[in-house]
Amino acid sequence: MAGIPGLLFLLLLLLLLLLGVVGQASPSGAHWKPTWPAYRLPVILPQSTLHLPKPDFGAKAKLEVSSSCGPQCHKGTPLPTYEEVKQYLSYETLYANGSRTETQVGIYVVSGGGAESSGKSRRKRQIYGYDSRFSIFGKDFLLNYPFSTSVKLSTGCTGTLVSEKHVLTAAHCIHDGKTYVKGTQKLRVGFLKPKHKDGSRGANSSSSAVPEKMKFQWIRVKRTHVPKGWIKGNANDIGMDYDYALLELKKLHKRKFMKIGVSPPAKQLPGGRIHFSGYDNDRPGNLVYRFCDVKDETYDLLYQQCDAQPGASGSGVYVRMWKRQQQKWERKIIGIFSGHQWVDMNGSPQDFNVAVRITPLKYAQICYWIKGNYMDCREG
Repeated sequence: MAGIPGLLFLLLLLLLLLLGVVGQASPSGAHWKPTWPAYRLPVILPQSTLHLPKPDFGAKAKLEVSSSCGPQCHKGTPLPTYEEVKQYLSYETLYANGSRTETQVGIYVVSGGGAESSGKSRRKRQIYGYDSRFSIFGKDFLLNYPFSTSVKLSTGCTGTLVSEKHVLTAAHCIHDGKTYVKGTQKLRVGFLKPKHKDGSRGANSSSSAVPEKMKFQWIRVKRTHVPKGWIKGNANDIGMDYDYALLELKKLHKRKFMKIGVSPPAKQLPGGRIHFSGYDNDRPGNLVYRFCDVKDETYDLLYQQCDAQPGASGSGVYVRMWKRQQQKWERKIIGIFSGHQWVDMNGSPQDFNVAVRITPLKYAQICYWIKGNYMDCREG
């Protein structure tokens, strides 16, 4: 193995990941259900950690990312080498006291009991025709799953609960690609709750048509992880592929969370559709839900025309599919809503909203950040 060039290693890894989907039922079957695929997942492990100087936290928070590199542009991008992929998946960790570290990683394919080393400007228009977003009102909806998994970042973006103390969001919500945004050192995550402590609205208000007012309860962030693919790149090339970050809270949130999953091909999604909820800034204080069809995809990105406004970026994109092992339906986050792109489609400019797909490699990385043990990350 050691004598095979890194690029060939990466090609072999991608082939394993793409062909490693097992147990798929045929859509033409009489009782076919959209089923979560089973993948052969890689392992990403830290190899070395370097302490870095404290950042200046001088960047202005961006609530959106724009790029002119569309599906064909991304599909035409040369395949990264094994060393490049390792560099992209290495990551920075920022702590609440302002200190930070850089962690280099190794990528492995686990087979049986062993592990083998391997590799792998125009003004936005984010509303398409009739505005198809739904504002979610009332604690009976806002405090129930899946809407209760959506949280607000103090920098203005949205995030999604993915464990008892972790939030998945977009990297650009805390880092502009060069440095951390203002307010990241004291980053907080907001949970919508009723304004009344006991949850009541008074004896005479139960039949009122006026939605119950909600407020945010905030929890401080202990540390953040951002992949170096975002920090070293930019939104016009490789950067948008790595526009994701994980936040660890200082205390448990005590809400139901949504698991992450590897993004299936668009044709395997139920109805070819995705869903997400976020805090769009044109509807202050409201959680806004939407769903739409996937229009195109690359290995790292999903292109869609879900109506969205700045503030919704960082939302977890999810689908509901059948979990064969447990014999139940399950929602999983398969991507992170990133931003907006103008795409040249056959000579005609067309605009899309873009979500970063959770690929097998990204799943292995994010899962390790959450679990701290690669053995708990063998199922995507």
